[in-house]
Amino acid sequence: MTVLIVDDSDILRERLRSILSEIRRVEIIGEAQDALKAKEMLKKISPDVLILDIRMPKGSGMDILALVKKEKPKMKVIVLTNYPYPQYRKRCTELGAEYFLDKSKEFDKLPDVFKQLANEFPSESDTTA
Repeated sequence: MTVLIVDDSDILRERLRSILSEIRRVEIIGEAQDALKAKEMLKKISPDVLILDIRMPKGSGMDILALVKKEKPKMKVIVLTNYPYPQYRKRCTELGAEYFLDKSKEFDKLPDVFKQLANEFPSESDTTA
């Protein structure tokens, strides 16, 4: 399962890399520090999963979410934010985010989320049997 991380925090992206590297069958294929770079990358790559912050430089994570769900509706989106307000949760859900997690309280749920997602993306060994 391939993953693109979009977050403006170097520390958070490093922490995500560390956590995701421990999860079997997860491969990080890119990182973006701002919305503009994320849009550029999404024109070139199509990850299975997008980890997305809401607020970042050069645009909004919600704009990226809307674009992804319009152009690549099968891509799974995990919104990971410091702004877990009900109106953001509602809007992200309406736009198609599969998960909405509060960075300060729900970060530790990511391994479980990826275990759930792994069932949706068969490995090559599953398909070559």
